[in-house]
Amino acid sequence: TAVMQELFHTPACRLDSFVTQWLQPCREWKEEVQEVVRTVEQLLRQEHFQGEHGLDQEVRVLKVVKVGSFGNGTVLRSTREVELVVFLGCFRSFQEEAKYHRDVLRLLWKKVWCSQDLLALGLKDPRVAQGVPDALVFTIRTQRTREPITVTILPAYRALGPSVPNSQLPPEVYVSLIEACGDPGNFFPSFSELQKNFVKYRPTKLKSLLRLIKHWYQEYVKARCPRANLPPAYALELLTIYAWETGAQRDERFMLAEGLATVMELLQEYEFLCIYWTTYYTPQNPVIKDFLRKQLQKERPIILDPADPTHNVAEGYRWDIVAQRAAQCLKQDCCYDNWETPVPRWNTKRARDIEVTVERWGFPDLTLWVNPYESIKTIKEKIQGSAAYSGLQRLSFQEPGSERQLLKSRSCLADYGIFFNSRISRLETVSTEIQVFVKKHDGGSHAYAIELNSVVWALKRQIEYRQGLPTKQQQLQFQGEVLHDSQRLGYYGIQDSDTLVLSVKAQFPAS
Repeated sequence: TAVMQELFHTPACRLDSFVTQWLQPCREWKEEVQEVVRTVEQLLRQEHFQGEHGLDQEVRVLKVVKVGSFGNGTVLRSTREVELVVFLGCFRSFQEEAKYHRDVLRLLWKKVWCSQDLLALGLKDPRVAQGVPDALVFTIRTQRTREPITVTILPAYRALGPSVPNSQLPPEVYVSLIEACGDPGNFFPSFSELQKNFVKYRPTKLKSLLRLIKHWYQEYVKARCPRANLPPAYALELLTIYAWETGAQRDERFMLAEGLATVMELLQEYEFLCIYWTTYYTPQNPVIKDFLRKQLQKERPIILDPADPTHNVAEGYRWDIVAQRAAQCLKQDCCYDNWETPVPRWNTKRARDIEVTVERWGFPDLTLWVNPYESIKTIKEKIQGSAAYSGLQRLSFQEPGSERQLLKSRSCLADYGIFFNSRISRLETVSTEIQVFVKKHDGGSHAYAIELNSVVWALKRQIEYRQGLPTKQQQLQFQGEVLHDSQRLGYYGIQDSDTLVLSVKAQFPAS
């Protein structure tokens, strides 16, 4: 057999043929693996088996799905691993799956041990392996070449129902996942069909890039640091898809070397990565939005599983080792055009841009595309460039149900949990003015610029002008104390960006 060519010795212009010649699996190998999978599927489907221990009902297999690289069409030729998710009728909720997961694995283990078909294929070492979540793992051999294939079986709750949509799911599915409070990733098998589809229907060229990245990872990172706690290959798959979507603008005609070099650069900036998708869930739902905001404010790198937002697939691993290897890769022939010029990189940001609508008192709303990690100072400069302002710009933001906050120039939107399309308010003040927030009974609030030595009545006039509520009907309070019209704001200890509460005075009928 031919000796495989080294990726690092392959010039950029020859990477397409490298993938075709060395990484794509041949038809004969695919057929052998399919044969093994069919044998295991028949075993799982052929008969029901009775529960034991705490599981006192019949365990019925609803569906068996090939997942992982073999299922999504990005498997490498050298891979000898197959992952199967088994959806079971005995799981009717995430809580039940968590409760009976180990019991079901023991039942599956017994069933595998008693299978004459698997024993005939050289069944070896069936065991329950600890992981996220725990799984049944065993080895069997193909009938033709006798090559060992490692099979991993993951039992799962069928949270998506019998059909798997390609668009957003009902929010209740993800609300129940969030409220189940499982360990991150423990319920991912329930969403494995979505994970599979997220990759499977991508263009062939992108799948070639995914194979190239996984080959690099397998040969130059994992093989050389076998004991290190390295991130799963799935995390690198997601990073590569993100780089293609945002950097190549989903163009199917790109140079593999450009994609390779772009991913290597992103890996060196792992401490700044914040990547997520809303393909299958909507942040419009308040439970999901609040959960996502908390997830995205955690320590980076953040790469949320597009099918399971409770799982940051990048958390807790030795990314520093991966970054060192990525820097080494960028110096090799595969990232150079004609051995002299580094291949161009895509313009890929470390987090997605979001649409921000700026409310400007006295002006039409302004729409900007900004990055959550841009400084507030930079955003102010963009606003400044859209119109001639002479005063000091003050930006504020209010999340529904929360207090309005001043956005400080040295901070960024991410510091305030702003990762989705949002509205912020702009107020112009002069150096002697302060900004105060006036909150209404419904929780909404507005920002006002006013001199600290102004009387309360002057602020009420501004409120009347802006909101249409007559001054006589307004009652303002600060820290529980009612403010009197003729008293100065400074008298009550009001400071910059404090919040006052506005209510409507009770109207009594004339006697």
